[in-house]
Amino acid sequence: CSETDKKALETFDLAWEAAGQRGDRAYLESTFADDFVALPEMINKTRTIDNILRRAERNKANPQTADTVISDNYIISCTPTTATITHRLLVTINNSAGREETFYNRSVHVLEKRDGRWQAVTNANHEISDYAILDYMKRDWNNALIKRDAAWFERNFTADASEIDGKTGAISGRAEAIAKIKADKSAVKSAELSEMDIRIEGGTAVVTGINRFKGRDEKNQPFDVRVRFTDTFVKRDGRWQIWATQETRIL
Repeated sequence: CSETDKKALETFDLAWEAAGQRGDRAYLESTFADDFVALPEMINKTRTIDNILRRAERNKANPQTADTVISDNYIISCTPTTATITHRLLVTINNSAGREETFYNRSVHVLEKRDGRWQAVTNANHEISDYAILDYMKRDWNNALIKRDAAWFERNFTADASEIDGKTGAISGRAEAIAKIKADKSAVKSAELSEMDIRIEGGTAVVTGINRFKGRDEKNQPFDVRVRFTDTFVKRDGRWQIWATQETRIL
C-alpha cells in the first residue's frame, strides 16, 4: 500500500463524507456495496443511506444548528483488492441549550475493489475515551502552534485560563496568553510529544509530558528545545478545555 494509494483512499473517504453532507443519494448508492452492513447495529445499505440523507435534510433546513464534521488522523492499509481506513471523526453540534458540543469518535471502514472501483462493505463508529480525547487535544495544540492557528486557542482556552512562563515565572491570563501566541515571530517546524501521562478526576484532568520543538526564532536562528509541561484541563459545557498551562525548559 504505497503513499499514493493511501492518499487516494483518504481522498475517497473525504469525498464520501462530503456526499453525505450534501445529501447526494446517487454518489452514496455507488459508494456502498449492495451487501454493506454497518456495525454494531447491523444496518443495511438502504437504511444507512436513508439515515445519512435525513441528517443532510435536517442540516439544510436548520443551517444555524447544522452539524459540522471533520475527519483527520488517518491510518490506512490496503492490498490491490481490499482496504481498511480508520480515522478520527469530530462531530460538532449546537445542543438544545444553544451551546456547542464536540463529540470525538473513531471510524473504521472496510472496502473492497469491485468492478474496478472501491466500495464500502462495512464500517463501525465508536466514541473514544476522555483519555484519548485529551491525547488528541495535546497533539492538536502542537499542530496549532506549527500552523500559527490562534483561533484554536481562542476556542479551547477557558475564559479564566492561565499560563505560567517557563523562563520568567510570570503568569498570564487568557487574553494575554493568546496575544503572545499571535505576536510570536518564531516559526515552529516540528513538535514531538513524549512521556505523556494523563490523569482524570471527575471533570478535571492533568496532562504532563515532554515536548520537543524545532524551528527558527525571531532572528531566524535554528532552535531545538525540550520542555516538560503540566497542563490542566476542565470539562465545561460538555467538552474539555485548557484551564492552566506551564512549561519548564529541560537543559
